[in-house]
Amino acid sequence: MLFDTHVHLNADQYEEDLQEVIDRAQAEKVTNMVVVGFDRKTITRAMELVEKYDFLYAAVGWHPVDAIDMTEDDLAWIEDLASHEKVVAIGEMGLDYHWDKSPKEIQKEVFRKQIQLAKKVNLPIVIHNRDATADVVQILKEEDAKEVGGIMHCFTGSLEVAKECMEMNFYISFGGPVTFKNAKKPKEVVKEIPMEKLLIETDCPYLTPHPYRGKRNEPGYVRLVAEQIAELKELTIEEVAEKTTANAKKLFGIK
Repeated sequence: MLFDTHVHLNADQYEEDLQEVIDRAQAEKVTNMVVVGFDRKTITRAMELVEKYDFLYAAVGWHPVDAIDMTEDDLAWIEDLASHEKVVAIGEMGLDYHWDKSPKEIQKEVFRKQIQLAKKVNLPIVIHNRDATADVVQILKEEDAKEVGGIMHCFTGSLEVAKECMEMNFYISFGGPVTFKNAKKPKEVVKEIPMEKLLIETDCPYLTPHPYRGKRNEPGYVRLVAEQIAELKELTIEEVAEKTTANAKKLFGIK
């Protein structure tokens, strides 16, 4: 049983064949997925999907790239949605210094507001970090995000950063990039992190694992991530699947 903790089945890339994608995932024993919404359109679609499929859950938040577009009404709407039984996390949120659509100070403000909201509604958070590690870690510490914990989504950082995040009650989640031949650092980090703190994801339709790199990603490919982790940890894929699924259910409060 595999749990893909970060999917974007709400993306336009699945408009034509969503049911087939879900069927393929279930054939690969992917029994649960968290659909991540990060703006008005994708949150609305995520909520439609979790109402339709009992094995899907939602995370709702605001992406740092679009931080400049978020209003107080949007934040209030996310807070309202947080009480829905299928909403299991707030996010994805964080900082993204790769794209320059939203000024850094606005990104930081929106990030802080969402951490505060997550603490208010007592839900874990999903962290997006691109080229902003030092500031992400600093804000998590300053806002006492340890209180709710969460996921370092698609982690590509160092072991030292992973340890800092684990001390703050965060799980470290790996996606397709850990399967890339040149991914020396993520592979080393996987080897060192305790299984109790590991999660798997696809971030589909993005970051497709080897050997499908460059094509559209889908949740069924999370098995390839689990296989890579099993190899690095010298475990069976069944052991990795069982432990990462248990970790996800514990974090998200899924019985």
